[in-house]
Amino acid sequence: MGIELELHSGRPARKGLSRDTLLRGSYEHGEALARALSTLDRHASGKLGWVDPYGDTLFNEQEAQVARQEAVVLAQTCTDEQQKAALLDLVVFLEGCAATPGSYLWFIGD
Repeated sequence: MGIELELHSGRPARKGLSRDTLLRGSYEHGEALARALSTLDRHASGKLGWVDPYGDTLFNEQEAQVARQEAVVLAQTCTDEQQKAALLDLVVFLEGCAATPGSYLWFIGD
């Protein structure tokens, strides 16, 4: 199980056409990111608790702004170095999404 990240300039299309809107991707922290986010309770936490490790989840720029704050707190309290690196990478992607009008951050689960 892993979660890859892709930042898109607009709503990504499925089935291979998503490359038209792809700004950048992160594919090296999938397992660690999934483990870090698996600790969150969907009903007790904010946006990041809703990321599906087995499916796809999209955040728009407003959702990314909220989730960014959550990711920063998670990264600060994380003691596992791989998970912390994954969360810091996530923060960068959330910041990019929040700063890019019309963009989406795509969490691609296994």
